[in-house]
Amino acid sequence: MATSKWSIDPFHSEIQFKVKHLMITNVTGSFSKYAASITADDEKLTNAKVTFTAEVDSISTGNDQRDGHLKSDDFFSAAKFPQVRFTSTSASVVGGKVEGLLTIRDVTRPVTLDVDFGGIVVDGYGQTKAGFSISGKINRKDFDLQWSAVTEAGGVVVSDEVRIVAEVQFVKEA
Repeated sequence: MATSKWSIDPFHSEIQFKVKHLMITNVTGSFSKYAASITADDEKLTNAKVTFTAEVDSISTGNDQRDGHLKSDDFFSAAKFPQVRFTSTSASVVGGKVEGLLTIRDVTRPVTLDVDFGGIVVDGYGQTKAGFSISGKINRKDFDLQWSAVTEAGGVVVSDEVRIVAEVQFVKEA
């Protein structure tokens, strides 16, 4: 059986997270520098092994002050822990779930993400591509992202729950 290898296409992918602010709206952030790969038993992505890294310094929420705060020791501590990492432990990429170990800061925890497989196509340049929509939730405090504040009225400023949302295309390597 031939192994297939796939690399993320950064021009056709988005890695985002969403967090409630003041518990009334979501703030969306993204990473602009990341890498991901899939190694599978065959071209149908059977028994897939998924790896992903994101550079914390590439975080963007559309607000420089907030981005700086997220990179500080209150949250990601980018100077000490420059990457977020995920390595699958079990994946049914085509079957709807990927389980793995997520590392943020120096904390590694198991997570399960939902996967919606969009299919495999050959594009106009002859490249074989696979598409996925990925989603899941984590508790930021489980990863030592402990900063917390309350409003004068006692409301929460930033929720503990973080939603992960990714739209990704992978290119099959020759």
